[in-house]
Amino acid sequence: MDLDVFVTAHRAEWDRLEELLRRPSRLTGAEADELVALYQRTSTHLSLIQSTAPDPALTGRLTSLVARARSAVTGTRRSTWRDVARFFTVGFPAAVYRSRHWWIPTALLSTLVAVLIGWWIGTHPEIQASIAAPEQLREMTRPGGQYETYYSSNPATSFAAQVWTNNAQAAAICLIFGAFLGIPVLWVLFQNMLNIGIGIGLMTSAGRLDVFLGLILPHGLLELTALFVAAGTGLRLGWTVIDPGPRSRRTALAQEGRAAIGMALGLAAVLFVSGVIEGFVTPSGLPTWARITIGVVAELAFLAYVYLLGARAVRSGEVGDVEAADRSAEVPLAA
Repeated sequence: MDLDVFVTAHRAEWDRLEELLRRPSRLTGAEADELVALYQRTSTHLSLIQSTAPDPALTGRLTSLVARARSAVTGTRRSTWRDVARFFTVGFPAAVYRSRHWWIPTALLSTLVAVLIGWWIGTHPEIQASIAAPEQLREMTRPGGQYETYYSSNPATSFAAQVWTNNAQAAAICLIFGAFLGIPVLWVLFQNMLNIGIGIGLMTSAGRLDVFLGLILPHGLLELTALFVAAGTGLRLGWTVIDPGPRSRRTALAQEGRAAIGMALGLAAVLFVSGVIEGFVTPSGLPTWARITIGVVAELAFLAYVYLLGARAVRSGEVGDVEAADRSAEVPLAA
């Protein structure tokens, strides 16, 4: 395509669209129809230029023009409580359900890594000695030691808030930085599995693995599931950079990126629940079986929420993205 000829042929249409956008509230019926037609034509022009003869200056001008025209044509919609309800009943569970083929394997492999690290540490005294001095290890693993008092070392409310903040940050890192080919996600996962593996190994060597599991399972089931969902979604986002599929890379990243950001908000709510359990249930005087039961119920409730609401939403065509009216216009690419 000869770009100069193309610009000469269509400059008048772009200038006319610019003129109409300067006074959208004073347009006649015929001018409003003209604005819509020019918006559609300019969108197609932008697609042709991007795919055949990309010019930064011209692309920038038309992108801005198309965005302004789209805003004038579709209007501005304010978020309402309906949007919040839709997000938690449709968008978020659909996004989690769609990512299940990523986060379920991530959960299984990560758990295996934590168990292997725990076995390695628990069966090799020389590895334990490299972690801390014998006196420190005894202080950590003895009855009433650091592993047990950690969950009651601060007031429950402030401890729950601190845990929630830390876990939400870890999930956000997985989701946001997954676009860097998933490398930051793998690092966050390894750090968390390493910490769990160390706890398993040290408490196993002290003959107190049951105590450790009784402390970590009440909140850990839901907390780790949220982390695995974030990690799996981040890895999926990283793979989208490599293989966007039938969509253009920009469209694929925009769609998956919006879903990932929305996922961060939903997982923050899930991690709030796990933080409350960790702050108030884990260090409580309840019997171990009761504390673990609370954790199992919370985990099963989340999985039921995802597999019932999420599966239904996906079957109806939901992908976890924002509503169609709130997305940027997607114009066809020229072959």
